[in-house]
Order: sequence, then C-alpha cells, then structure tokens
Amino acid sequence: MNILVAHTLPTPLVGAHVLGGVICTVSGIGAMFSEKRRGRHVRLGSIYYWSLCWVCASATFLGALRWSEDYYLVVLGVFSLGSASIGLAARRWRWPGWVNTHVVAMGLSYIVMLTAFYVDEGETLPLGKKLPHVSYWVLPSLIGMPFIARALARNRKLRRFDGSQ
Repeated sequence: MNILVAHTLPTPLVGAHVLGGVICTVSGIGAMFSEKRRGRHVRLGSIYYWSLCWVCASATFLGALRWSEDYYLVVLGVFSLGSASIGLAARRWRWPGWVNTHVVAMGLSYIVMLTAFYVDEGETLPLGKKLPHVSYWVLPSLIGMPFIARALARNRKLRRFDGSQ
C-alpha cells in the first residue's frame, strides 16, 4: 500500500486511510501520556480505538485490491485491532489483572500499527533508504517495549503504594 504505488488504488480511500492513521498516531500518544483516569485518557483512547477500526477496515479493503503485495498489512492491521480490542475489553469488564492486560494490549496495538506504517512507507521517509528493511519490522518494538515495561513497573509501584488491585 506504499504511497508511491497508491496511484493504482482509489485515491479518496487511500487519503481517508492515511488520515485515520494520523488520528490513531496522535490520539494514541495523547492517551499514553495523559493521566490515567476518566476524561482525557478515556476520550483519547476511544478516538484511538475507533480510528484504528477505520484504519483496519480500509487496510483490509485496500489490501484485498493488491493482495499479493499487501496481505501482510492486512494481517498487521487485524493483529493491531485485535490487541486493542483485548485491551478495551480488559478495561471495560475489569478482568483480573485488567490494568496490566490493558497496558500490554494497547501498547502492542500501537507498536503493530506503527510497524505496518514503517514496513510499508519506511523507504519514503528521510534516512529510510539508508536503513536495512528489517529495521522497519524491529525498530517500533525496540522503541515501544521499554514504554510498556515502564508503564507496568509504574503500575506495580502504585499498587504497592495504595494497596489496590
């Protein structure tokens, strides 16, 4: 689904897909770094989730048009949305250990979404041609996993402090 070959795909749908991805990226960062309580975190998390639904649906349609070239983007989109759905369900229904499940699932969802973007568009970005292709698959995880680990450690400290969960 590389933008350079997007001329073979329906332009309005590609534009809407890209806009959805930008909304996912921005709202996801906002939710990650906002205070974890009702209000901003929940609102931005909802925006992230529903825009991710759009991105996954549009990626599935666009991927079906060029299946042999883009099937892996559909797989990544489904995995990202599935992970976000698990994170949302854990929070909504307060599963045992729901906070850790929510943190890991939503974090993985974000990492996979960015991985799909970088794998598809990495070579069009500044310095992109200088990186080996495997780096597009690995760098989002190498950067994102420490954030997930930090959030889990922070949650563990908070639970020890206030005795909750």
